[in-house]
Amino acid sequence: MGYDLQMKVWRGDATGGELVDYTVPVEEGEVVLDALHRIQATQSGDLAVRWNCKAGKCGSCSTEINGKPRLACMTRLSTFEDGETVTVTPLRAFPVIRDLVTDVSYNYKVAETIPAFAPEPRPADGAYRMQQVDVERGQEFRKCIECFLCQTVCHVIRDHEENKPQFSGPRFFLRYAELEMHPLDTNDRRQLAREQAGIGLCNITKCCTEVCPEGIHITDNAIIPMKERVVDRSFDPVTWLGRKIFRRDQLEEAQVPQSRAE
Repeated sequence: MGYDLQMKVWRGDATGGELVDYTVPVEEGEVVLDALHRIQATQSGDLAVRWNCKAGKCGSCSTEINGKPRLACMTRLSTFEDGETVTVTPLRAFPVIRDLVTDVSYNYKVAETIPAFAPEPRPADGAYRMQQVDVERGQEFRKCIECFLCQTVCHVIRDHEENKPQFSGPRFFLRYAELEMHPLDTNDRRQLAREQAGIGLCNITKCCTEVCPEGIHITDNAIIPMKERVVDRSFDPVTWLGRKIFRRDQLEEAQVPQSRAE
């Protein structure tokens, strides 16, 4: 059964904009993206909205709907009360290009700074071996569709543009955790997570977990374990002593050939 939906959609560009009122005929079972497409088709053909799969797997249609970061293609109109106005605005943490389309290139720049997966050399028989529990731990992290809803909801950068150079955000703490927990990876990214990614700025409010459309437990399974690993490396007295001894042994080994030559 069809009905008229009242909507407010942000229209504008980097120089500014405003909410524009629309009355949109919709059908039962439709989602917010359907309503936006109908606005494009019947009222405002120049409305800019980013989308691709319409199946909740590409992360393209990320917007803020009634103040909450959501995927437009996965937000059913039945979510809202009868007569409730649906307000759609662009992602708040990123610069607006036009209407509902934002510039999320910040995220790709951050991704380039994370050292890639570096597996240990293959064993003689050529087969890597992992425990099933290690496989399962990383599977959750790889469900990420890079919608960047967790990035835009994170208060560290949502209202503080100045924090972006020293704060990677939840999506990339997830990536750090995925790589650090991989049993075959040889890179140690803990110091980078602390000094470059700014994981210490996160105060684990779990807002990123709440908006994740894939249901990834970002805070509990990625950020908190990474914080623990960073603390172990930087502040644990036993680990600190081990590093001191290891470095001392390396220096002594480097000095042995020189002594023999003399």
